[in-house]
Amino acid sequence: MSKEKELKKRRKQLLEWYDTHHRSLPWRSPPGTPPPPAYHVWLSEIMLQQTVVKVVIPYFLKFIRQWPRIEDLASAPLDDVLTAWAGLGYYARARNLHKCANTVTQDYDGKFPQSPEQLQKLPGIGPYTAAAIASIAFNVPAAAVDGNVERVLTRYYAITTPIRNNKKQLKTYAEQLAHVDDKNAGDLTQALMELGATLCTPTKPDCPSCPWQQTCMAHQTGVAADLPKRAPKQIKPERYGTAFFLTAEKSGKLLLQKRPENGLLGGMVEFPSTPWQDAAYKKEQDILSHFPLPDHIPAVFKKLPGRVTHHFTHFTLHLTVWAGSVPEKGLSAPLFWAAQEDLHKYALPSIMKKLHNHTLKENKSFL
Repeated sequence: MSKEKELKKRRKQLLEWYDTHHRSLPWRSPPGTPPPPAYHVWLSEIMLQQTVVKVVIPYFLKFIRQWPRIEDLASAPLDDVLTAWAGLGYYARARNLHKCANTVTQDYDGKFPQSPEQLQKLPGIGPYTAAAIASIAFNVPAAAVDGNVERVLTRYYAITTPIRNNKKQLKTYAEQLAHVDDKNAGDLTQALMELGATLCTPTKPDCPSCPWQQTCMAHQTGVAADLPKRAPKQIKPERYGTAFFLTAEKSGKLLLQKRPENGLLGGMVEFPSTPWQDAAYKKEQDILSHFPLPDHIPAVFKKLPGRVTHHFTHFTLHLTVWAGSVPEKGLSAPLFWAAQEDLHKYALPSIMKKLHNHTLKENKSFL
């Protein structure tokens, strides 16, 4: 059998399997039907980066309810978008989401370009996302290679070196499959992802149910469950800081501040803290030197037991908490007061929600 015929056969097997076994997802059109709106495809793909489907579904539905069109999202204040995004993590995605919505609305009359090359010029859209949007929304043959697809292809070709050493080769394999036929491009993209997400999973792959079982090299040699090979695990650096959980003496409001727009957690809201550093603060005076209020404002506070730990992509953060009570005056931006019952209105990242819950548990006397 020629290579082209073999690719077309595998393509047909995969599409037939997907036609029967696809999941129903709110951003997806059933196989063989008109594609979903590009806005829905783009929004879901941005949310799905580094995040699993079951977590994304309620966020996607919330965004679509709040901003049904891309023009609605573009006109929304960034703070509202960040607040709606809070809990999804990787907040640069939300800032780029808002920026991209504005670009598409202003420069493209609210319509996404259809080619992967043009899509990659938009904020927050890289090669994978561009290929996914082009194929799923516009039926353009393009190879969208995410972690699921890499795992499927690594096993199919029984590649025994870590994925990071084979990304170009895996992209070539995906491109061959995508370009051997210009029909059903969107279904093919989603079928490959679906195969990795539901059958060819990281552990315990369901080979008997796989449409490619008979020709999968890893299955034939009995090593499917052992692939992909993992690269040596890198140890994350650890960082330390102290957060100040301060309440207003009379009203009980909480002291918050907005982070700078650029950098980690940019534009999000947080409890004031010391700078995060490589070693724990050893001297109380070093911590007090970063107290967020002027020296002339009296404060009564204490160090709480335990600490809050959060795992970012590139490091692990440990925060101790000093809780206290201060007069409700003398503030200047970026500091501000917020009522306890209004916290849900602000873009608090997960680390700050953890800190809030920790303090409620350990420090009831101040609340």
